[in-house]
Amino acid sequence: MTDAAQVDGAGLVHDEDWFSDLFSTHAAAVHRYFVRRTSVSEADDLTADVLATAWRRRDTVTEGFELPWLYRTAGFVLANHRRRHGAVPFADVAALADDDRGDDPADATAQADLARTALDSLSERDREILMLVAWDGVPRDQLAQLLGTSVGGADAALSRARARLRAAWDAAAA
Repeated sequence: MTDAAQVDGAGLVHDEDWFSDLFSTHAAAVHRYFVRRTSVSEADDLTADVLATAWRRRDTVTEGFELPWLYRTAGFVLANHRRRHGAVPFADVAALADDDRGDDPADATAQADLARTALDSLSERDREILMLVAWDGVPRDQLAQLLGTSVGGADAALSRARARLRAAWDAAAA
């Protein structure tokens, strides 16, 4: 075993090959996580911070739950970044939309403003739960792992967040 290899609690070796696989499998998802929450120019650096942390703390990454571990670490990295640099504006929802829809740009802008207003009125936790599921495609078991709860608890948290978003959307549209 090389100096760069570490063994986790289950006896699995986390070496350069493990990290290369982790990087090729999950780096794009972590980058998308940041693009949706910060400016595109900051997403590269923040993604690199998460992956550097994954390498340094590779012995704590649970086999089969690499992506939830990376998302949780990304949340901490983003929170630290925001504390150091002030709040970053919420990602431009209109810029993330598919431009080939043929919709009137004015309608798309109005809908993006409505979505931004509704999302901004939610708690940070509700916003994070909704974005992890809707934008990042995190499955139920991984959401539960991220939230530190059971799958049923994660389902309930998601249901409550969706209900609050629906109420916020209705209030913003009124």
